[in-house]
Amino acid sequence: MRPICRTILPALLLVCGAQAALAQAEPVYDLRDITVGMPVTAIPDAGYVNLACAGDPQRKLTKWSDWRDCAADADGLRAVHFEFDPQTSREGTLVAGHPVTLTLRIDDAGRVAGLNIDTDAKARLYMRKKAFLLGIQVKSRYGDDGWTCAELQPQAGEGPVGGVYVRESCKKLLRNRAVVVERELFRRLDQAPKDFVDQTRVSITRETK
Repeated sequence: MRPICRTILPALLLVCGAQAALAQAEPVYDLRDITVGMPVTAIPDAGYVNLACAGDPQRKLTKWSDWRDCAADADGLRAVHFEFDPQTSREGTLVAGHPVTLTLRIDDAGRVAGLNIDTDAKARLYMRKKAFLLGIQVKSRYGDDGWTCAELQPQAGEGPVGGVYVRESCKKLLRNRAVVVERELFRRLDQAPKDFVDQTRVSITRETK
């Protein structure tokens, strides 16, 4: 038995060590070279275009350092919409192949307090009809384990699309930030066959302890 134990014990230690490493692993960046919690001044201006205040889209920003030009919201944060530069992303502002709208939320100290990634409701139908799948890809990126999910039942006037109904909200806590992924796929009974709700909303926020 002793030789077997000597063989098994190191193997178990290796497995446990690998599982611990996987449990601790998380992406260094949340989106390209942006991580929630970093100073906004550390984000390069190259690669991003069409910066504008989320609360006033007519107020354009020429660079990230202009973030104070946007008015603070009720939480004291300043929200900035942005897109990927076509020169660095030929197919547009896509995340995992899905057209998205992007919003950065910046605190008064100039740090990124939050990042919102929403599938673009104005995208072409053939791109938009798979929007609910982005949530699965995001969850996989941050690791399949550790998510707390709630599946909502159809509300009055809602039905499936192609036999599929999805209303799901999942949250995962990382070491210094939280990720919330919300997915929806359903049709309201008053909607035309080509019209339906199909979207993913991702919110990454800073966690303070």
